[in-house]
Amino acid sequence: MKGLLRFKIKGVLLLMVVALFFGCKRGNSSKIIENRNNGPALGTSYSIIYFSNTKLDYQREIDSVFAVINHSLSTYIPDSDISKINQGDSTLKIDHMFTDVFLLSKEIHAKTSGYFDPTVGVLVNAWGFGPGQKIELDSTRVDSLLQFVGFHKVELTNKGTVRKQSPSINFDFNAIAKGYSIDRLAAMLEAKGVENYLIEVGGEITAKGKNVLKDKSWVVGINDPQIEDRTEYKAAVALKDVSMASSGNYRHFRIDAVTGEKYVHTLNPLTGFTKNSKVLATTVITDNCAKADGYATAFMAMDLEASKKILEKDSTLEVYMVYLDENGEAKDFMTQGFKSLILQ
Repeated sequence: MKGLLRFKIKGVLLLMVVALFFGCKRGNSSKIIENRNNGPALGTSYSIIYFSNTKLDYQREIDSVFAVINHSLSTYIPDSDISKINQGDSTLKIDHMFTDVFLLSKEIHAKTSGYFDPTVGVLVNAWGFGPGQKIELDSTRVDSLLQFVGFHKVELTNKGTVRKQSPSINFDFNAIAKGYSIDRLAAMLEAKGVENYLIEVGGEITAKGKNVLKDKSWVVGINDPQIEDRTEYKAAVALKDVSMASSGNYRHFRIDAVTGEKYVHTLNPLTGFTKNSKVLATTVITDNCAKADGYATAFMAMDLEASKKILEKDSTLEVYMVYLDENGEAKDFMTQGFKSLILQ
């Protein structure tokens, strides 16, 4: 089955593809064929558009990519590689996909001072966000679970296996594996010689080349997290040869009964508790989708000022955030590079 990874919809700034193929130029348009594949996958849906001079259908190859991703990284499949490792198998030799995601996670973990941490599996389950059993949590129980969290407690060996300080440490790559699946789909299309395509999985996107029928960059709309109507866009951006991912608590926040302040809940891997965050939504544009996916998740757990410090040091990340100010009003923050991509 294709939908076994079951990512939670990160909803905020759900990216909607604005792909209107009308009013195409005459002449060369008859030589260009638009190919589409779409359906369920990884607990969400996907849509792929790619152009060619002859009719193509890479459905079998697309299904194969999702199948191998699930076999390697799905915590919802009992005999997947990640499930076996979570169950304590220290002899399993991991594939290149697990290795890729592990190494990128390690990099993002270091650059975000631990706010991105795929060893939060025991906490994800305990809080009721994963496939494991939800339990009632208090400070004592959270402290006991935190001993099984920390990316410095795991490593890859030169034998191609994973070493954990404790068998109870559980990986959960759901915050990065969806983006990684898009990167693998992109690699498949490029191996086939496809130069212009748009891949979307659960709102995350990779755009390569352009919409050749309109002879323009791909255009993607970003929803306003505070408006119910998903046909209303807060912004539209032009994308070419980049990836975009979003994260957040889409239209879900609470109001403090005492202060009247608005907050959203995000799991903080450093404390083990859900965090009262004023960041409603984050969208990241960078060179690959796994990286965009990971940073979008981390920035939701971090304070806005801490995220800005990372952005000052890393010019490869373009970011748009929606956050609540001290009065509970929604405000926008954008890097200059992100602003340059917004269509007026």
